[in-house]
Amino acid sequence: MATVGELFDTPVEQTGPASQHETFVYVDIGSVDNMTKRIVERKEIRVSFAPNRARQVLRWGDVLVSMTRPNLNAVALVPKEFDGAIGSTGFYVLRSRTIEPLWMFYALQTRSFVTSMCDVVQGALYPAVRPKDIARWVCPIPPRSEQQRITAKLDELLSDLDAGIATLERVRAKLKHYRAAVLKAAVEGELTEEWRRQHLATETADKLLSRILAERRRFWEEAQLAKFQAAGKSPPKDWQAKYKQPVGPRMDGLPGLSPGWCWATADQLCTLINDGEHIQPPYQPVGFPMLTAKHVRDGFVEFRNVEFIGKSDFDACLKRCAPEENDLLIVSVGATTGRAAIVGRCDPFAIVRSVLLLKPMFVPRFLLRWIQSPWCQTYIRRASGSSAQAHLYIADTKSIPVPLPPLAEQEAIVEAVDDQLSVIEHLEGDLEAKLKSAQALRQSILRHAFTGQLVPQDPDDE
Repeated sequence: MATVGELFDTPVEQTGPASQHETFVYVDIGSVDNMTKRIVERKEIRVSFAPNRARQVLRWGDVLVSMTRPNLNAVALVPKEFDGAIGSTGFYVLRSRTIEPLWMFYALQTRSFVTSMCDVVQGALYPAVRPKDIARWVCPIPPRSEQQRITAKLDELLSDLDAGIATLERVRAKLKHYRAAVLKAAVEGELTEEWRRQHLATETADKLLSRILAERRRFWEEAQLAKFQAAGKSPPKDWQAKYKQPVGPRMDGLPGLSPGWCWATADQLCTLINDGEHIQPPYQPVGFPMLTAKHVRDGFVEFRNVEFIGKSDFDACLKRCAPEENDLLIVSVGATTGRAAIVGRCDPFAIVRSVLLLKPMFVPRFLLRWIQSPWCQTYIRRASGSSAQAHLYIADTKSIPVPLPPLAEQEAIVEAVDDQLSVIEHLEGDLEAKLKSAQALRQSILRHAFTGQLVPQDPDDE
């Protein structure tokens, strides 16, 4: 048994890029794919713009270990074409004259190493381990000849396994593209082209929109009258004139529609579009659920690991917006902006500011599929901005263009999409199970390798 620090004691130059060169090759944490364990991005940087972290001179055969987020296990072996590249100081660089680098490269992928590093990680926002944490990790050392036999066998077994995983990943990517194609065909009317030939529309989309707008205004008037009555007041003169007529979509740049369809805005088609509570109430051990963006999954609302608030705070939140069955929730802040879910049958709950609530006046699942479609997701990304912290505001949400088919066709589209997506989801679940099995098999092979069970021992070894 020995520590990493004892085995890999060859110094790594910390001189940074050579000043006589105009550019240099830089390897940082983002250059390493933690799935394939390889350096996948070659970054050419001008010496004058060298980051402060660009210090370590890498050599062919060095083993790189990312010190940030050790649970991701971003390790890599420096290939020949990166000999002389400059590495970030965010890497712990292992270099030895006596230990096979490929052997250690595989050893650092074992669950034993990952678990040990996760146990000593520091920091919440930027979790990382220190160089001395990696240097202190203890591992068993076989004779060098056996190291070579182990790595040769691992190369054989893991290359076959990795090829199988790559195939599964390609299939999963194709299913993702197929899912997008189904949604695109659905919201453009291609999916129900044959259905339209067999069913005559009893109400055109234009008439449906007129009826929705009339019902929307009636809903607003009834809500206003209820407020006056609750306050014990009579409606003032011309109170109905305060109704804000929703604005229709800008038609420039919108794609063509199928016969009998029309364009509308989300504001025209919903009785309410609002975000959640702006002032975060204090959480408490028991009470009423308050959901955040993480509970808005792709298509459904998840109630695991929710926080709770008190009754008075809960009642105040529901006055702003009270989600009900068949309402839509959209994440409005952060990396998952645009992810949408439909509310199923459930007990009342509140939402935070990073979640938008939409109360549609037509088939809710059609609106969900439209929001999930590639065209609408692109629109949302543009509307929410290209900054690191994307934000979809209420006004932008109200302006989202929505293609409106006749009501019967909306039902047909939803049924056809659900049928096809259920098949895709079944296949995705099967692929996920196979990928998990492959990862478990990988760890099993590594465990056998580093407990001396993968290759035979030779008593003549040093």
